[in-house]
Amino acid sequence: MTHRPIILGIVGDSAAGKTTLTKGIAQVLGEEDVTVICTDDYHRYDRKQRAELGISALHPDCNYVDIMEQHLSLLQNGQPILKPIYNHHTGAFDPPEYIKPSKYVIVEGLLGYSTRVARDCYDVKVYLAPPEELRYEWKIKRDTMKRGYTREQVLEQLQKRESDSEEFIRPQRQWADMIVTFYPPQDDTQEVNSHLNVRLVLRPTIPHPDMTNILSPGSDNSQSPIRLELDRDMSKPVDVLEVDGHATSEQVVQVERVLCSTVPTLMPFCSREGNPDIGKLIGTTGETLQSYPLALTQLLVAYHMLKAADIHQPGIQS
Repeated sequence: MTHRPIILGIVGDSAAGKTTLTKGIAQVLGEEDVTVICTDDYHRYDRKQRAELGISALHPDCNYVDIMEQHLSLLQNGQPILKPIYNHHTGAFDPPEYIKPSKYVIVEGLLGYSTRVARDCYDVKVYLAPPEELRYEWKIKRDTMKRGYTREQVLEQLQKRESDSEEFIRPQRQWADMIVTFYPPQDDTQEVNSHLNVRLVLRPTIPHPDMTNILSPGSDNSQSPIRLELDRDMSKPVDVLEVDGHATSEQVVQVERVLCSTVPTLMPFCSREGNPDIGKLIGTTGETLQSYPLALTQLLVAYHMLKAADIHQPGIQS
């Protein structure tokens, strides 16, 4: 590989929305150019062993973190890996998979930022932080519909894992370049799908696109469906981009154009005609829904991947 891969990290607790975000970003970048890695495959114990030992999958001791670090380093250098495969349906391990990194690598999972060695392998780091009530609903829906659990079993599992979530998962938020929080609007607190708002904390650890020409930070724009604010996160100044779930495609198109004007390779995806699957998600009853906050989030993360490629993969974009 002439140029090293561009590596994106997407970390968050179980059912925080990592896979949904990953799918849309892969569609923007071109799925043929994206390798997706799940760090949850590096579990040390299968489901039966975890139950016997009384340890959760969220605990670092339940994972081969050292092997994960080695594989991330190899991928960063364009080298292939023999990746373990954890089967979420059976709770056991499938045969390992030989993987060669593509132009872009998306690494999603629970413990992706848990060590300095792992963190140093990423070009862009995203952390998903939905409200716990919303995450609970997402996890109940996923695990009952796709993994064969009952609602009671999922709730019991969530309660048992809470201490590990607090100790090992949530602290990784501090290492992210972007913090993504989908949340229900005040007038519909039961919303869990396409009409969710999103709050994007944009830390100055990477250069974010300049949107001040269309969004004025600190102005009286509280009624606008798209808002750019100045705020503080962990005592440090940050920009915060908020997009309401009721925003229309016409209202978000200006932000899309800002992203695309600085990264021409994003241009095919800056309209509904470009790729209608961006921002799509599956509703509670299995229907396909469209979320413009999700679409903008996916485009913004893809923007950073492409900007990183301009630096580390010169000439490869043309």
